[in-house]
Amino acid sequence: MTMTAPSVTRSRAAVERLDAAACLFRGFSDPSRLAILRRLALGEHRVSDLTAHLGLAQSTVSKHLACLRDCGLVTSRPQGRASLFSLTHPEALEDLFAAAEGLLGLTGEAVTLCATYGSDALPADAR
Repeated sequence: MTMTAPSVTRSRAAVERLDAAACLFRGFSDPSRLAILRRLALGEHRVSDLTAHLGLAQSTVSKHLACLRDCGLVTSRPQGRASLFSLTHPEALEDLFAAAEGLLGLTGEAVTLCATYGSDALPADAR
């Protein structure tokens, strides 16, 4: 029987939690996904509603909704031939958005100026 030292186990578990958090934040990394989440915070919407309100292509909205569903952030239910999408945890998401706005208020434009992830950063494949 092989035994693992407790510190190694905790370390591995901590890394797994950090990986999960990084995956969650990658889900929030696209402005279109954030816009969809903000719109869904107002209530259920069909893809066509989101397309009309956000000015995005239907395929783009559908792709982002699939990503958000895979992340566990949205769910859908059938209504006729369409599906209605809604947030799975609206209160938690609103708390996260409030915390993000608070942090952005404290950092000002520093995050947009970041050479790695800011507005003018090179795409990952160009680094």
